[in-house]
Amino acid sequence: MIWPAMRLIGSVGPILPALARKGFKLPALLAIAVPGLLALTALTTFADSSPSPSTSAAPIGDATAGAAVFAANCAVCHGGSLEGGIGPTLNPITTLPGVPNSLDPTFLINTITNGRKHQSGDPGTADMPAWAGKLTDLDIKNVAAYIIGQNRLGGGNTPLSPNELAKRTMLWVGIGIIAMVFVTYLLAQYNMRWIARRAAARRR
Repeated sequence: MIWPAMRLIGSVGPILPALARKGFKLPALLAIAVPGLLALTALTTFADSSPSPSTSAAPIGDATAGAAVFAANCAVCHGGSLEGGIGPTLNPITTLPGVPNSLDPTFLINTITNGRKHQSGDPGTADMPAWAGKLTDLDIKNVAAYIIGQNRLGGGNTPLSPNELAKRTMLWVGIGIIAMVFVTYLLAQYNMRWIARRAAARRR
């Protein structure tokens, strides 16, 4: 989305000085900019009304239910806000040696189910106990979903939906186009005055 808009801005730049040289003034330039803004408004409305495509895999469990299970069983070691304690920090999740992605659902479920012996490079000194037999398979999946969800939120900030992200992107692209039109208009006016002064100086 950004690159087509930047190409549009680049294409507008050479056109405006040519219009100014032909006598087009600010109203003509506004006639170019206003339809562009209307088009951006239409695209924004379309983005708002379009269904949001799913950009992630189906959830492995119920994060809300997982929060309750985590608070009752895991918070004593990992902290009530996943900030860590006896156990490692879970938000942002600690990078473990030999683990490409600590937020991989399979890794999380396996670690919660079977535990993890402390290894060189792991934070702290405690082993992760196995929760198989203490928590149901569903509880374990829910806890993993909760940990993943909290890392996606990060610091309590709600992520932007795809629609909202598209709307904000279009807004800033529109502002950039308006700024480019205005700056190009000013430069064209300055160039015309400079050319007129040079022509007058040559006639003397």
